[in-house]
Amino acid sequence: MSAVAIKQIRSSNGTDPKQKATLRALGLGRIGKAVERKDSPQLQGQLRVVSHLVEVKG
Repeated sequence: MSAVAIKQIRSSNGTDPKQKATLRALGLGRIGKAVERKDSPQLQGQLRVVSHLVEVKG
């Protein structure tokens, strides 16, 4: 499994509580914060939910 770099680029203000919870589960919460996670089907599903708020590399 490869690693995926995820960076939050937009605010979660005004979003669905499910999307805010997904950002928290990913370890994000502030604009500019970045994390690295192992790629998996579960991660891809989380990224699909918040794709408009994050930037993904890798």
